Parts: sequence; structure tokens; C-alpha cells
Amino acid sequence: MKQLLIKNGTIIDVENGVSFIGSIEIEENKIKRIIKQSDVLPKGIETIDAKGKYIIPGLIDMHCHINERFAPHFVASGVTTIRNTAGNVLLLKNLIEKPDDAPIPRIYASDRMIDGTPGQWGPTSYGALVTDDPEEARKEVRRQVEVGAKFVKLYGWIKRDVMVAAVDEAKKYNLEVAIDLVNSKDLTALDAAECGVTWIEHASGFAHEMYKGWNLFVDQEEWHHIDWENPDQEKIKELCEKMLAYNVKLCPTMVIYDQSIKYPEFWSPKNMVIESASKINYIMDYWNQQAEHVDSIKKYNAKTHNLQKAVAKIYYDMGGTVVAGTDTPGLLYTYPGMVLHRELELFVEIGFTEIEALQAATINAAKSINLTDIGTLQEGKMADLVILSNNPLENIKHIQEIELIVKGG
Repeated sequence: MKQLLIKNGTIIDVENGVSFIGSIEIEENKIKRIIKQSDVLPKGIETIDAKGKYIIPGLIDMHCHINERFAPHFVASGVTTIRNTAGNVLLLKNLIEKPDDAPIPRIYASDRMIDGTPGQWGPTSYGALVTDDPEEARKEVRRQVEVGAKFVKLYGWIKRDVMVAAVDEAKKYNLEVAIDLVNSKDLTALDAAECGVTWIEHASGFAHEMYKGWNLFVDQEEWHHIDWENPDQEKIKELCEKMLAYNVKLCPTMVIYDQSIKYPEFWSPKNMVIESASKINYIMDYWNQQAEHVDSIKKYNAKTHNLQKAVAKIYYDMGGTVVAGTDTPGLLYTYPGMVLHRELELFVEIGFTEIEALQAATINAAKSINLTDIGTLQEGKMADLVILSNNPLENIKHIQEIELIVKGG
């Protein structure tokens, strides 16, 4: 029987926002006991002394696109679970079926996205179904259920009647539906919410609703009166109020735009995970290709970045669900696993407290997709935890100072 004791550490209770010194007894893949400082510790099992260290639950990246080649980089960054937002469940089967203690994150995955013609990523493929036929969308949802998709992902060129059909079919199987409206030409965030879509990825589609007729493909000069640098707070609050009525959940992925906007001075601390990721040729080739178009990316994709940040904070303050994700490895230098640390820095920069930022990548993330066995350090929960050198509640940057990671015991 696999047993482990981590003693004398400062345990951060993300559910209640408090911390205390104690020990964690692990048996097999679960936390067996949380032991208070004054209690007697078990003897005869492997022990790690975490005196002066801080223990948090394993982190959760709520929006990324995993690949077998860089899967270990997530766990090496303290990210023990990921939500894969579009890809192919069958291609990920080998990763999904790994045991709890494998050095790759556990995966909560959607299957290929459902998009409208002509398809933002080209015609129908292993990663996308492109259709304007509602019945074909229903058939695709049923196929995705059969292969084990945990939720359904829609894309921004989908037609409204196709979206309605996909959502209706998904509900029959208790599957949530997510949508990316960044490049939408017609649909808005409110349209999606009204049709029953639960997840708005990238906090997208808000600008489309606030400024009807605007999208990234129209002549931007006609919309020069919009002050993108200083988003209209009242307009955002009005829209957030409407979105809250539908219990919509947001994953803003601020970091993907932040990395592009800051290029070439993007976030890239020196550590072994980033150094390793930078040696993966195909991922570096992709980022370098993107860098050739950085002016266009800055001009278009980053246009609504400040609006996106404002939406995330206002929606959270109004009681909405806002969780942390990265869209790794999209756009520029979104280092697998490690860039979630930068996303949490951005949460703090826009006004979240350290504990609120940490909750967005632990307990609130787990609750948002009804995963009850991860996200906190509690008896009976999965033994996923990260031991840090310094207190992340004093400075969120301390989550980068990793001493040790435990996954699945």
C-alpha cells in the first residue's frame, strides 16, 4: 500500500480562505487525514518535512489544448487537472486513461468543435465539424457522447438554429455547452446565453452585444468612437446582469492576449519547465510563425483585451463564476502549465485578491464542472497538491516557487 506523510507544512484551505500548520497523510491516491499540529503523527511511512513551506491543492487550467508531447509540463508546473476545450477525445485516449499518479494532468475533455461554414479552421476534420444543418449538429453531439466527451464546444461561425439544436441535444445527456465567440460575425454572448450555452470562453461576445454590428471583420474605422482602452463600466454591468440570469460561466484566458500585447517583452521567467518547453521544436515553430503576424494579432485579437478584463472582474463581483484558463498553446508563448501562473497574476492585477485568484484555479474551477474529488485539501479528496517555498496569499507570484508536486498520491 502506497503511503506518504507530509508534515509541518502551512496548509492553505482554499475553501475558507484560511491557512494553518498541519500534516497531510496520504494513502494510495487519496488524502486519508488532515492532521492538526498537536496530534500524534503516524510512524513508519515515507515522510516529507514541509516545515516553513506552504501547501496548496493541485492547480486546474480550465481552457487549454493538450498534446502528449507537452502533457508532463503541466504537472511540472503544479497543474494536475486540465479542461481540454476542443480537440479529439479519441486522440487523447492514451492520456485520459492514464492512472491517477501518472505524471500528466487528468483531463476533462470536449471532442471536436462544432462550427459554421466555411469553418474558421477549415472544413470538417478530426478537430472540427463544420455544418449549417441543425440535424447534423444533433447527430454530432450524440457521437461525442458515445466517445466520452465531458462537454460540447461550439465555435463562433455557428448559425443560431444549429447552436439551439446542439444545446438542446447536449441537455438530453446533461452535458454543458461552451462557445468561443472571438471571431463571431453575428452571434453575441447574450445570444448564446439565451440559447442555453453555459460557458463563454475568453469572455468573448460581450463586445458584440454591447456594440451591435461590431465584429473583428468590419471596417474598424466606423467604430473608432469606441474607447477600447477604457471600457464602459455601466454598459458592462448592464450586460453582466443579463448574463447572470442565465448562470453563465466565464473563462477569460487573459494571458493569451497579454503575451501578444507585450511581445517582444512577454512574460517568460527562467525556470526548467519553460526551458524544456522551449526545446519542443513544433511548438516553437508555431509560436515563431505567430510572431511574424504579431502586429495583426495586436491590432485585432488584442483589441477587446481591456474589455475582457473588465468583464471578468465585474461579473465576478456581481456573483458570477469566473475561472482561470490559458488557451495553451495558442498565439504566442503560452507555456504549457507554467503560463497559468501568469494568468493568476493577471487576476490579481485586475483586482482579485490572492485567495480569489487561487480559488479560480482550484476550488471554484473544480466546482464549476462538478468535480468533487479535486480542488481542495480535504480528507477523502484526490491527493493532488503543490508544496511552495513562500506564501502565495502574500504574493500570488509565489505559486511559481515550487518545491514539490504530488499527483494522485
